[in-house]
Amino acid sequence: MLLNKNAMLAFGLFTFCTIGIAVAQTPPTAEIRGQGQIQGQGQEQAQAPQPTPGQGPAATTQAPPEKETWKAPFGGSWTATFAFATDYSYRGISQTQRQIAVQPAFTYETPTVSENVALSAYVGAWGSNVYFGNTNPTIAEVDLIAGLRLKALEGKLTGDLGYIRYNYLGAPSNLFYDFNEFGLVLGYDFGVAAIQGAVRYSPNFYANSGIAWYKWGQVTVPIPYTFNENFAFKLYGAIGNQYVERFTNYGIGNDNYWDWQIGFTATVYGVDLTIAYIDTNLDVPNCAATMNCDARAVFTISKTF
Repeated sequence: MLLNKNAMLAFGLFTFCTIGIAVAQTPPTAEIRGQGQIQGQGQEQAQAPQPTPGQGPAATTQAPPEKETWKAPFGGSWTATFAFATDYSYRGISQTQRQIAVQPAFTYETPTVSENVALSAYVGAWGSNVYFGNTNPTIAEVDLIAGLRLKALEGKLTGDLGYIRYNYLGAPSNLFYDFNEFGLVLGYDFGVAAIQGAVRYSPNFYANSGIAWYKWGQVTVPIPYTFNENFAFKLYGAIGNQYVERFTNYGIGNDNYWDWQIGFTATVYGVDLTIAYIDTNLDVPNCAATMNCDARAVFTISKTF
């Protein structure tokens, strides 16, 4: 897709501010995934929604050594990530009508409470261009995040209790696109494989669609082969279920649907290259008469600073 001028200018400014702040200092690892949802074509009718980028694979024992983070106020650290993807897929549904997405992000994380208690707090922002059709003026999604992160058992057990505020730039206020979501993510790294599970809740989801729940699970397996310390490889698979109370506002034909993906990530000199197969059980009639819920391959290149 050719992004319109307003979208490019607005998103260019957001990207400049994000990368400028983060490169001037630098960060830890933030769990910022692609967000987004089914988008409305016309009034409150959603057309087709995350991360995500689908959700990216969790860190494993095969991962390269941690990068040095940039120091920030109060002993914390900044992290900045910049990603380029062939599609912005949110929970299996395209937010760009299967076209390119540029996605900057940054996070500030506090130091842990103590050497014995690996509990920290974080705040940040994530953004992406979106495209909901020629008649919809929405040009970008900017999400504000905050939460608490806990690590235990030498970092093998992880927990994240977080909040996300979804904001849609350019969307008319009477469409009620903006919404809040709360989530809990738990994970454990067994060495040969890492597992993650998440539950997310919104009291009033996108487009005034009422209560929504998202349950998600993922398994990541590092590939035990390396010919250079600057290379690492892993496979992952994920599945999720989205429930929406007023599902017609969201643009789907049922009150819940499934999404899944299988992917491969190669980390080469600190750059992540991911190819993923993404699909849902929504057919065209149940996806606002679009192909945004159909199976597709998505390629993403990302770099964390």
